[in-house]
Amino acid sequence: MKSAYELAMERLNQTAPTTKLTAAQKREIAELETRCKAGIAAREIASKEAIAQAAAAGDFEKVEQLQQQLAIDRKKLQAELEDKKAAVRRG
Repeated sequence: MKSAYELAMERLNQTAPTTKLTAAQKREIAELETRCKAGIAAREIASKEAIAQAAAAGDFEKVEQLQQQLAIDRKKLQAELEDKKAAVRRG
């Protein structure tokens, strides 16, 4: 008798079988991740300076707006990264 986990894994492999990545694909994905992390870090540095200036000026609405924009930018970059990684995996 198979466990629920084993049955679920069999179903998953039938609908989306796993594929092995080549060394070149792994390198390309690592490069994409590095670029994404660098982009996020650059945006965080720029945003944190602006947030600090707005907080010092007492403009808390601007602080909130900048924090929301940073979160949106971070999600956008992550989504772009996932799209690019999927393209590399497809070949």
